[in-house]
Amino acid sequence: MEIFTTLEEHDYEQLLFCQDKESGLKAIIAIHDTTLGPALGGTRMWTYESEMDAVVDALRLARGMTYKAAASGLNLGGGKTVIIGDPKKDKNEAMFRAFGRFIQGLNGRYITAEDVGTTEEDMDLIHEETRFVTGVSPAFGSSGNPSPVTAYGCYHGMKAAAKIADGSDSLEGKVVAVQGVGSVAYHLCQYLHDEGVKLIVTDINQENMERAVRDFGAETVEPDKIYDVECDIFAPCALGAVINDDTINHLRCRVIAGSANNQLQRNEHGDILAEKGIVYAPDYVINAGGLINVADELLGYNRERAMKKVEGIYDTILRVFEIAKRDSIPSYQAADRMAEERIATLRHSRSTFLLDERNVLNRK
Repeated sequence: MEIFTTLEEHDYEQLLFCQDKESGLKAIIAIHDTTLGPALGGTRMWTYESEMDAVVDALRLARGMTYKAAASGLNLGGGKTVIIGDPKKDKNEAMFRAFGRFIQGLNGRYITAEDVGTTEEDMDLIHEETRFVTGVSPAFGSSGNPSPVTAYGCYHGMKAAAKIADGSDSLEGKVVAVQGVGSVAYHLCQYLHDEGVKLIVTDINQENMERAVRDFGAETVEPDKIYDVECDIFAPCALGAVINDDTINHLRCRVIAGSANNQLQRNEHGDILAEKGIVYAPDYVINAGGLINVADELLGYNRERAMKKVEGIYDTILRVFEIAKRDSIPSYQAADRMAEERIATLRHSRSTFLLDERNVLNRK
């Protein structure tokens, strides 16, 4: 990889390598764009096959956070950290406290949170060294487990997508096929069940499926059969890249709306969905509830205020489809355009302000 060529391609601002020999910390912080505000993004710990794989993941995830924050109307930019290591055996207190000192050194340009492979307890250790961390224990003023809030936002986004498809946002009596019934999806199923939705679920974890059957009366199918289920809404809530060459022609739904990240394996799959007339709620828009929730911690967490903002995902999804219709583009492109237009507008206004200020100084 040509590092600076890669950074220039998508206009990344900063790439930092952080190491602490004694604790074994090997961390990479990527900051993509801070036009709208400080970069916020979680810390992921993973056993990468190579250091370059870790760099690529950090960059990809950081850019995704820029778009998610911008599309959600937050005054935040995008960043991400990856720590190279096995989260089951390589963690220690010194590692996360050392990492907290690196974050403190950025003086607020980057704010972290938990992600795959890290926990609330890890964030508490980081918090010992810096205030630029969210998702810590409620005792420190945190919002707690983000999964129910992510599910709440996804539920409202799903209702908006249903309105686009059917003219009504009521989900009562509809059939929703849910792929993956983990923490976020379980809470989503609760909201759907309460509105009278018929649930068909799958998961590689048998206990998760049994819980959905017990609590919501859900039907179950084998993981590879979920794409063939005849339903109103398909909700991918597990792995990414599930809309791909192998699955896309099996889908028997009118709407795709779920909490999983990176649902489209390639952009062209979003084009195909649009051609088929399937309403696709872009993943980073509909699953932004967790980000919106932890961002509220920066103001001094108020749950009522945070949940009201999360409900706004409904209007954001509608706005995405307004842009899609306006510009005759698929919804995934419309989401990107919405985010890019917001960033470009602020960047332009800031440049204009600085130019005016410079002209005033020159006249003096």
